[in-house]
Parts: sequence; structure tokens; C-alpha cells
Amino acid sequence: MQDQLVRAISKDGFVKATAVSTRALTERARQIHKTTPVATAALGRVLAACSMLGNALKGEGASVTLQIKGGGPLGTVLAVSDNQGNVRGTVEQPAVELPLRSDGKLDVGTAVGQDGTLTVIRDLNMKEPYVGSVALLGGEIAEDLAAYFVESEQIPTACGLGVLVDRDQSVLAAGGYLIQLLPGAGEDIISKVEGGVLSAGSVTSLLSQDSDPESLLRRVMPDFELEILETSPIAYRCYCSRERMERALISLGPAELQSMIDEQGYADLTCRFCDNVQHFAREDLEALVQGMGKKK
Repeated sequence: MQDQLVRAISKDGFVKATAVSTRALTERARQIHKTTPVATAALGRVLAACSMLGNALKGEGASVTLQIKGGGPLGTVLAVSDNQGNVRGTVEQPAVELPLRSDGKLDVGTAVGQDGTLTVIRDLNMKEPYVGSVALLGGEIAEDLAAYFVESEQIPTACGLGVLVDRDQSVLAAGGYLIQLLPGAGEDIISKVEGGVLSAGSVTSLLSQDSDPESLLRRVMPDFELEILETSPIAYRCYCSRERMERALISLGPAELQSMIDEQGYADLTCRFCDNVQHFAREDLEALVQGMGKKK
């Protein structure tokens, strides 16, 4: 099944919810970055979360960045989503390996770390992006994101994220949900949401049974009548290009570029988000230097 995102609202108008199935895009990220299982799980959770945040943006060309710096061995975990929910991401130290937790699960919290921040950057094509940041609670990402919404945006939120890694290190299941209360929701609504989340169990267990994100939402919210607002395909999508890499080279300045030409005679640039490599031969670099000279 292709990765999908579903947005819904409860018929009573008190709860909005989003869910994603992201197995394919998480597997794509694993192959690009050659992540170990615990790194795959951490990056996969951040990708799923960021996809749901990105799809909530309205403006064309808008994007959201989700960055986690927890002080753990993985270093920075980063994802960027467009306003459709298509996402890309990276992890600073993809080869980290840790023992399993006592319950047999991947120790994402220790890998991410608990002494740091979760930061959300929304670029709405205005002068300055909106930046919100909160201290991490435990590094498991879902509870940290829920805390972000409560602290930074005063929106009561329940979040579940999960990545199930097979014995051959490939991704068996991945995805998550985001459930948020709307103005006017009372204690009875809160209790129904909490009850549904507790009884549903883990995201990976639910997605292993049925990878449809709509089914995931309905099983996590059994006491609500849901109206589906949108169902859309999502994918691992990078917007890198040769032109963007050229701009990166130009930003180094003519002296640095000339030094590169003198020392090695070429440049191979690899996108941090995907496996796209662009080769710039000596004549390409010399043309960039000449172009910069003409603009003076």
C-alpha cells in the first residue's frame, strides 16, 4: 500500500485528527542514510510527525522543519515537510547501535537523548519563519511533540508514533497519529480521547494489522464519529537540484572556489537528504568564479 495521510474531524466538532502510514518513505530514508535499527526508528518517527505538521499548512510553498537535539548519540534528527505532507530527513549519526530496552524494544529515548530541545520551524513564505521550541521530556518523540503543542500553542494533544524494524533491518511498518482538541471540548471529550488511545495499544501493532491510516484513526478513536476531510498520498521527496548546489558553491566565495580548483580541480556535492550527487568539473567551477567576477 502506498504511504498515505488522512485528516478527519469528529462530527461533534470538538476533535481534529491526522494519521499517516509511512512504511515506504521510512524504508527509503533507511536506504539513503544506511541507518541502524534504532536510528531508523528515531528518524522514522520524526518523518511521520513532520509529515502531519506539514500537511496542516495552507500556503503554497510553505514548509515545516522538525528538529530534535537531545544530546544522545544520534545527534541531531531533522525532517522537513512540504504543505502536502511529503517529507525528507536526516540523522547526524546513522550508524549508532544500542542494546534493546528491558522490554525488548528499540531504545529510541536513549539514542535521541533527553537533555535538549524539540524545535518546530514553520516557513509560511513571510519575512520570518515561526519558531517554537520546548525542552524534551523523554526523547521518545511522540510525547515530546504532544508537550510542544500544549506548551507552545496551548492545544491539548495526543500523539502516537511508531516504526517496526524487521530482522533484516528493513521497515515493516511505520506511521502515527495526532489528535487535538478544538475550542469547547469538555472533560468528557478528553476522557474519550484518553480512553481510546490507551485501549488501542501501540502504533506499530495497529499498523501491522492494517496499514490504512483511516483504520488507525478509527481504532484509536472508537467513541467518535469521524468525518474524513482528506486522504492523500505522501512520499519521501527531496527538492534538491543542480541549481541549488551551484548556489551553495557560489556562497563559498571566489577565493574558496579558486582554492578548490587549484587543490582538486573538481567538486562532488551530495545532498544531505537524499542520495543525489552532482559532479562539478574544473570548467564548471571556473565558470562560476568568472560569473562572480562579472557581477562585481
